[in-house]
Amino acid sequence: MVTGESAAAGRWRLAVDATLCIGSGACAGSSAHFRMTQDGHAEPREDVIVADDTARDAAECCPVEAITVSDTSTGELIAPT
Repeated sequence: MVTGESAAAGRWRLAVDATLCIGSGACAGSSAHFRMTQDGHAEPREDVIVADDTARDAAECCPVEAITVSDTSTGELIAPT
């Protein structure tokens, strides 16, 4: 569900740094935009999404900050903060 501030933001780019990811699964558990790979690391289901607070939440809950969410039009980092 897109709500509030994120609805006005447009589209977001999702990225996971596989060299940092420890495979906690917190992101996949908190957002349908992420999944776990066979090797136990997270990856985005899509590189670009309509702004969605669950993607931001997933980046914020990553224990090693391996996930970044940025605005596609400005490049501004949305999460983690």
